Amino acid sequence: MQRPKKLEAPQGKLAVLLPGLGAVSTTFISGCLLARRGLAPPIGAITQTGTIRLGKRTDGRSPKIQDFAPLAQLSDMCFGGWDLFSDNAYEAATNAQVLESKHLDPIKDELSAIKPMSAVFYPEYVKRLTGTNVKVGKNKAEMVEQVREDVRTFIKNNGCSRAVAVWCGSTEIYLEPKPVHQSIAAFEKGLLESDPNISNSMIYAWALLKEGVPYANGAPNLSVDIPAMHELARETQTPTAGKDFKTGQTLMKTILAPGLKARMLGMKGWFSTNILGNRDGEVLDDPDNFKSKEVSKLGVLEEILQPGTYPELYGDLYHKVRINYYPPRGDAKEGWDNIDIFGWLGYPMQIKVDFLCRDSILAAPLVLDLALFMDLGHRAGFRGVQEWLSFYFKSPMTAPGLYPEHDLFIQSMKLKNTLRWMMGEELITHLGHEYYD
Repeated sequence: MQRPKKLEAPQGKLAVLLPGLGAVSTTFISGCLLARRGLAPPIGAITQTGTIRLGKRTDGRSPKIQDFAPLAQLSDMCFGGWDLFSDNAYEAATNAQVLESKHLDPIKDELSAIKPMSAVFYPEYVKRLTGTNVKVGKNKAEMVEQVREDVRTFIKNNGCSRAVAVWCGSTEIYLEPKPVHQSIAAFEKGLLESDPNISNSMIYAWALLKEGVPYANGAPNLSVDIPAMHELARETQTPTAGKDFKTGQTLMKTILAPGLKARMLGMKGWFSTNILGNRDGEVLDDPDNFKSKEVSKLGVLEEILQPGTYPELYGDLYHKVRINYYPPRGDAKEGWDNIDIFGWLGYPMQIKVDFLCRDSILAAPLVLDLALFMDLGHRAGFRGVQEWLSFYFKSPMTAPGLYPEHDLFIQSMKLKNTLRWMMGEELITHLGHEYYD
């Protein structure tokens, strides 16, 4: 791939479109509004606080990423979304009970002005929810056209020059690729016939890609990870990324497992359980929806530990994941892990992790980074699956035929090396000149 021409600072407003205006979306929007007023720090967003080393260590060049790459500014972002309920962003944020009034009250007017567009919602894909602010159409093809019109209208009414989209909606029931997913022609025929294998998130993704809007999938839904979507993304020159935000428990796995593997410590088992009480927890209480999340979470360890390569260390690994809906906990999720490892001469050891995290607080900065990086990639001429953004996902999408990289530290290096390459800087390989001079 040729390097992009010198990237200039973006011009005009960036529309950030969010299917799902619930806890994650409203926490993200609120944080952006507060940060651009200087009222709260955007902690956790690499685009805002992260740095990138350029050249040799002795050069002392480590600018902030936002000063190095021509990213959109917080002040240039315009927020919109779709939701099953008609609550505006302030009402939705209040109901989500993630942020305190000291953070919501100063931006009440701005949040209240963000009203959700009616949602595409076929309840068979998210059985625990009942929508009241939903679109009506004779088939799924008509739903696509309604979403496309929403996008055009939003961009026009808000004076935006371009848009990105990040799925922040619920986890859908587990779906596997079917014939309808294999090509553009098959998918469009399926839309006309309202094929049951085309879910809500796929309708959004298809509409957004048709409009040339970069699309990142923050849930484990199949969504854009099918051949028809890959084909459409190439045809429309549009970036895609996903799937499933890497936040609490899986974030810890991608930190710990690479370290254990690097030291060649064996592992017999990893048992994970979660309790959470937000809307996501309610949706995942349904077995069909939980299976989508389970598949996403279970793939992490196998790809990192490579049991086929290290059978004596990881060939007999037992990995179990549980998610339990517990309303009193709200958005303050608890992820508990028991890890059975073994070391020298096979002697057993254990690690216990109890991560009392805040789901939306961890997810919100990921939405910001993805929106800005997807926009940057689009302006750089990138299209299709953006593997350099695997850092943000539990189940990273890859080009056909490749396995995903789950190691957080390799993912971080790939992300920063892509930025260096994009901006014409030398890649960092950690091979110093002293080794070969």
